[in-house]
Amino acid sequence: MFTNLNLLINLGAGSLTQKFVDFAVKLINQIGEPGVALIVMIENLFPPIPSEAILPLAGFGASKGELSLVLAISWATIGSVVGAIMLYWAGAWLGKERARDWAKKIPLMKVKDIDKTEKWFIKHESKAVFWGRMLPIFRSLISIPAGIEKMPMSKFIPYTAAGSLIWNSVLILAGYGLGEKFNKVETYAGVLQNAVIILILAGVGYFVYSRTKKRKIRKKV
Repeated sequence: MFTNLNLLINLGAGSLTQKFVDFAVKLINQIGEPGVALIVMIENLFPPIPSEAILPLAGFGASKGELSLVLAISWATIGSVVGAIMLYWAGAWLGKERARDWAKKIPLMKVKDIDKTEKWFIKHESKAVFWGRMLPIFRSLISIPAGIEKMPMSKFIPYTAAGSLIWNSVLILAGYGLGEKFNKVETYAGVLQNAVIILILAGVGYFVYSRTKKRKIRKKV
C-alpha cells in the first residue's frame, strides 16, 4: 500500500499528534480504502481530530497510485455517515427533556431561547444538516440536534451523505492535486475554522452583553 510510510507520517503531522498520524497511515496501509472510512468515523466522534489533515493524506496516496481516488472518497463518505448516525442516536438518547434541562442550567439562558432554537432547527433541518457537514466544529455537532428532534432518517442520511461527499471530495482532491505538499490543505482549512470560531465567540459575546444589559435595565426599573 503506502510505500513511503515514513514520509507520509512526517508530512502529515501538522497539528495532529504524531501518534495519531502514525495510526492513521498504518491503518490505511493495512486495509486500504476502508481504513479511510474508519479514520473519518473516529474524526466524526472526536472533532479535535481534524479531517483536514487525514483526507488530503488519502488524496496524496491516490496520487501515488497507492489508493483508488474514487474508492477513497466513497469510503470516506461512508465513514462520515456512520459516525454521524452514531451521534444522531446519542442525540436521540439525550432527548428533548434532558437537553432542555441541561440548557436551562446555562447562565443567562431562558426557556424561550431553547424554544426558538428548536423551532429554527425544525424549519431548516435539511439545510442545517447539509451545510453543517461542511463547516468545521459543526460537522459533527449538527447530528446531535437532528437526533434530539428525531429528524427522519429518510432525510437525515441523504443530506448528511451529500454534505459529507462534497467536503470529503474537496479535501481528498486537494491532497491529490498538491501531492507531497498535501499538508498545506490543513493550513488553508484552518483559516475557515478560525473564522467559524470567531463568529461563534462574537455571537456568544453579543448574547451575554444583551442579556446582562436587559437585566441591569430591569433592576433599575
